[in-house]
Amino acid sequence: MNTDDFTGRVALVTGGARRLGAGIVRELHARGMRVVVHYRGSEADARALQDELDAVRAGDVALVTADLAAIETPQRLVDFTRETFGRLDLLANNASLFHPTPLATLTRAEWDAMQGVNLAAPVFLVQAAAPLLAEHGGSVVNLTDAYLVRPRAKHTAYVAAKAGLAALTQALARELAPAIRVNAVAPGALLWPEPDPPSMVKEQVLARIPLGRLGTPADVGRAVAYLAGESYLTGVTIPVDGGFSFG
Repeated sequence: MNTDDFTGRVALVTGGARRLGAGIVRELHARGMRVVVHYRGSEADARALQDELDAVRAGDVALVTADLAAIETPQRLVDFTRETFGRLDLLANNASLFHPTPLATLTRAEWDAMQGVNLAAPVFLVQAAAPLLAEHGGSVVNLTDAYLVRPRAKHTAYVAAKAGLAALTQALARELAPAIRVNAVAPGALLWPEPDPPSMVKEQVLARIPLGRLGTPADVGRAVAYLAGESYLTGVTIPVDGGFSFG
């Protein structure tokens, strides 16, 4: 796959309606890809993104809503992609559940929900998508987290899930080679969480980034596109973090 022109190729991006996911969708679409955008509750954002991209090139964005925690969702998303565009070249496991889970108050339900969306869903999406991806030498890109090198306090369930996804990337890269490549992007501080944190917190975050600024969703989109296009890379994780992971 040429890294600059993905014309005729198809991507499925989970959690693709807003924030980092929308950045990935925009980048892939700009390079010629047809994109299936999965979302759960962000219907207004999904439809606005579809309208925006249809104004550039009509008919190359399809929307599908689903709960990634549901057992039937992975196969349903893959079937929808096949029925809509006829093939699949890239699965971008971007959707994520993120909130504090202090150990003292962590419940089994919180743990299961975090692992279900952040780890189990990518596993079973890859399982469901593998036959279709293999038809055209496709690839998977998982979204992990640059903060795994310095785990966030009081986010035990999230950190465990993303660490599992990082390990899964290499395990599946070995298992699915040579037919399917599996790589990852590890975003750092790219967008402030919602609601917006206090100025003091922002200053502390920026002080730990050698480049001294936040990245953007477009930075992540370019990294995903790069991994999708480089046919001799598998089992690789690219940190998109302004140097945070070594700073």
